[in-house]
Amino acid sequence: MFEKTGQYPNKNLLTTILVLIIFGWILSFSASLAHFNSYAYFIKQGFFIILGISIGFSILKIPISFFKKYSVWFFGLSLVLLALVFLPSPIGHEANGSRRWINFVVFKFQPSEMMKLAMILFMAGFLIRQEKQVTNSLKGLGKTLLIVASSAILTMLETDFGATIIITITALSMLFVAGTFIKELIITIATILIAAVVYIWFDSVRSKRLFEFWQTNLWLNDSDKVHQTKQALIGIARGDWSGTGLGAGIQKYTKLPEPHTDMVFAIIGEELGIIGMLFVLFCFTYIIGKGFDIGREALKHGRKYSSYVAFGVCSWFAMQTGVNIAMNLGLMPIKGFTLPLISYGGSSLIFSIIALALILRIDMENRATYNKQQNYV
Repeated sequence: MFEKTGQYPNKNLLTTILVLIIFGWILSFSASLAHFNSYAYFIKQGFFIILGISIGFSILKIPISFFKKYSVWFFGLSLVLLALVFLPSPIGHEANGSRRWINFVVFKFQPSEMMKLAMILFMAGFLIRQEKQVTNSLKGLGKTLLIVASSAILTMLETDFGATIIITITALSMLFVAGTFIKELIITIATILIAAVVYIWFDSVRSKRLFEFWQTNLWLNDSDKVHQTKQALIGIARGDWSGTGLGAGIQKYTKLPEPHTDMVFAIIGEELGIIGMLFVLFCFTYIIGKGFDIGREALKHGRKYSSYVAFGVCSWFAMQTGVNIAMNLGLMPIKGFTLPLISYGGSSLIFSIIALALILRIDMENRATYNKQQNYV
């Protein structure tokens, strides 16, 4: 299967990814037991897992240069799909006041998940093509901001503020890795932060949610805005060290909204305790840490595109995982951040698997390059 590179995927990294996927499948099923069609969730998530892993193993056979070559097309397609969500039903699908999905009948596709990966692949190529301008002038930074804005405007119109944050910060982190001057980067970040503050200030729903969350005593606040946070903390407290047992949690039954998606980490805490939460944290720490190592190794071999892609994917995972866990632990307001590989959802799961398959492929090419260099010594 991998004869062309002479390398096989890193066994430890691949095993950790697969274990986390299966673990998530089981926990998302347990978290969805409150729904009368929980077995339908289980079967659909199983289908998404099989589809994602099949695509992932196919990607392991494709050189990274292929993605570099077609990254512009992938980015353009993602923009088109982001725009299609605004079409009326049955194409565009609306839920809870947000238009984030395209109705493919069998499942609802969320283009913003695709854009997270598309932005990384496109930005990696852009940083190489525009290396001198991006790292040495405000003009280059302006081009970068235009690229980010092209997707950010669409995701903001969908009211998907979470995806906008992830895509923007991931692009800026790649800009930092590429070597842009700190002064220009600080100016860029400050501009974006000011724009975000202004947006939140004039959006009554978001500003109210933020101010109510940060009030002095969370437990004295009866607002619906913090109900989800309080129920998540109650569930985690019930779990203690070893948990109540798989499937034995009670918070998912009417008390905790979205237990199988955004709040699945709280279910892990309730049913598997601190031990279960630490297991998830250690798995993500290993995957993300190993991914950054792979990116640094690619840079040593002069393979900048692969390095930027690896850094981008790991930045995305680190940020999304950290924010999801933080909001489950009551450290920040609830926002639509899924826990990669674990939360229920086809689009998120499939593109997370694809992104990690790219990391595995980069590692295979790193080792192939190293072996080739050694043969010339």
